Amino acid sequence: MKLLSESFEIVNMFSKFDLELINYLKTKAMKKNLIAGLLLFSGVIFAQNVEPKYEIVGNLVKATYYYDNGQLKQEGFYKDAKPHGKWASFNEDGSKQAIGEYADGQKTGKWFFWNKATLSEVDYSNSRISDIKNWKQEALVNRN
Repeated sequence: MKLLSESFEIVNMFSKFDLELINYLKTKAMKKNLIAGLLLFSGVIFAQNVEPKYEIVGNLVKATYYYDNGQLKQEGFYKDAKPHGKWASFNEDGSKQAIGEYADGQKTGKWFFWNKATLSEVDYSNSRISDIKNWKQEALVNRN
């Protein structure tokens, strides 16, 4: 009988240990989930929502657009609600993506487009492409 009693005591002790371990692991998992949830929630709360900026310059409206991280995305002018004059676009890292001009909403003249490997010069006439020239990165001196 004593042996049976000791066996139950040992089983009971291990059962308590198992319950404590299970509760500990549940609590630890809950803490991790809670921390991850709070970090995600704070990221949503503090995410930048950068509004475009518009300012009147003479008879034009200068428009500046931004990425969510606050970096400059695009900048140019409007005249009579149409793109007009010099426009520039930038990648999220701040490097130039495109630069060119509009005349009353129509692309005109030379536009330059940058990517990792090439610089493309595109000539527009009446908002249509009339010529394209490409240069490899090795031939480029400076893109900024």
